[in-house]
Amino acid sequence: MATRAQKAQGIADAWNAAHPEGTLVKYWRGRKSGEPSGTGATRSPAEARGDDAVVFITGCSGFVCLSHVEVV
Repeated sequence: MATRAQKAQGIADAWNAAHPEGTLVKYWRGRKSGEPSGTGATRSPAEARGDDAVVFITGCSGFVCLSHVEVV
């Protein structure tokens, strides 16, 4: 059985296979409801951080969990 960290890495790997760096996304910093917090291009490949798959986005400080990102 895969650990949560391994699952996060699998999610990041699948994202990277489908979405190159520079993909335009909208993102939510808090709960994923209502209007997004912003829109920007990914500025890194997705990666696992602890139990979460995350990506860095231009114009956004820090990283955003992939569960809070949608491709535009």
